[in-house]
Amino acid sequence: MYEDICIEEALNEGNVCYIDLRSEKEFTEDTIPGAVNIPLFNNEEREEIGTIYKQVSVEEAKLLGLEIAGKKLKQIYQLAKKHTKGKKGVVFCWRGGMRSQFVASVLTSMGIPVKRITGGYKAYRKLVYQYLYEKELPHDAVVLHGLTGVGKTRVLLRLQEMGIPVIDLETLAAHKGSVYGKINMPSSPSQKMFESKIMTKLTFYEKSKYFVAECEGRRLGKLYVPPKVIEKIKTGHKILLYANLNTRVKRIIEDYTSGPNKNISELQNATSKLVKYLGKKKVKELNDLLEQEKFEEVFSYLLENYYDPLYKYPQQPDNNYDYCVNCEDLDLAAEKIYQYLQGRYGISKTMAGVK
Repeated sequence: MYEDICIEEALNEGNVCYIDLRSEKEFTEDTIPGAVNIPLFNNEEREEIGTIYKQVSVEEAKLLGLEIAGKKLKQIYQLAKKHTKGKKGVVFCWRGGMRSQFVASVLTSMGIPVKRITGGYKAYRKLVYQYLYEKELPHDAVVLHGLTGVGKTRVLLRLQEMGIPVIDLETLAAHKGSVYGKINMPSSPSQKMFESKIMTKLTFYEKSKYFVAECEGRRLGKLYVPPKVIEKIKTGHKILLYANLNTRVKRIIEDYTSGPNKNISELQNATSKLVKYLGKKKVKELNDLLEQEKFEEVFSYLLENYYDPLYKYPQQPDNNYDYCVNCEDLDLAAEKIYQYLQGRYGISKTMAGVK
């Protein structure tokens, strides 16, 4: 007989393999991080069963489900055996209903001991929502501020490699937060998956008592940063990063033109979205310069005439910040921030390699 466990117990299991029995569509939208998808019903089958449930009867829907599932039991058993090898199996469906009850019973009777999450994915989603929307986060936030191109994301990456607890929201959202934000980035996750990734990071960092993040607005492309995270960012310890214009332009060119045909078409499409702020004539001029690969001229103009006036960060040390760091040398900047955090939180490099 399988054992029922709550979502909190499931997330605290060590050496575990989470098995998501929901359809591919449900799994793609969001799941417990690290879960594998072994759907009892695929997208079309789930829709067909749902239609029968609503239009005919519950009994007929159950019979159809049994017929479809029966043909898949061998494959489900084989996949579960493969994925749980050397690990504890934990299965779940949408709300801890018939799908997980059925599969948990079959796998246990076939010699694969599994546990089942009561409440299923719905219980997990409720936990994520409470953590990010209702409860006060138990961390300090250390927030990197600075003008576009100064190297905030690069510094975050270096700090993460040094073992510092980092929440890189732009990477988690697969969006850099501007009209150019999707260039050289993969597809963005769903809002629910974005939140799951954030909560996974934050819960892991609770023992550290703090996290480091870049100053972000409420939105990253189509995604919204959860309010409790925004609150921490707004009230966190402020570190100002600064670098000269030429350095920032060079970094932007490296970030945005490393792609097929140097991403000229994507850059032009993004620049066209600034017509409201720059005017049609200037946008056409900038796009013509992009066509000629005069990237330095384009990005220098955008920084000096649009992004710098928009964000208004100082370009030199400023007493309004808790700590200020010159970012001409990013490795040196990251080391200085590391030392600052060590003095503040007493950290060591024992967490090196944590992602």
